[in-house]
Amino acid sequence: MIDKSRVYSPAAHRTARRLDTDPENVERDLVKLVLTLVELVRQLMERQALRRVDDGSLTDEETESLGLALMNLEKAMAHLRDHFELAPEDLNLDLGPLGPLLPEG
Repeated sequence: MIDKSRVYSPAAHRTARRLDTDPENVERDLVKLVLTLVELVRQLMERQALRRVDDGSLTDEETESLGLALMNLEKAMAHLRDHFELAPEDLNLDLGPLGPLLPEG
């Protein structure tokens, strides 16, 4: 008699493989996900800042302050990527048919 609890469909097998996380990599994978989200927000903020500069809706002081804040965030991201041995391209999630989450370059 076949033990049905041991029979897996291909979809169930793929799901089990994705959920089978190595305890050694859980922290790194979580950091990778968080840094990906922070990078997405950083890029959105940068685009919005450039639009506001182009529109002339920021004072020179606001432009300078915003530029410094974005540069500091970029440095912090680089430091965290280095600490967790991640390359910038590691933060770009593949969304399948939708393509990559972050724009290239």
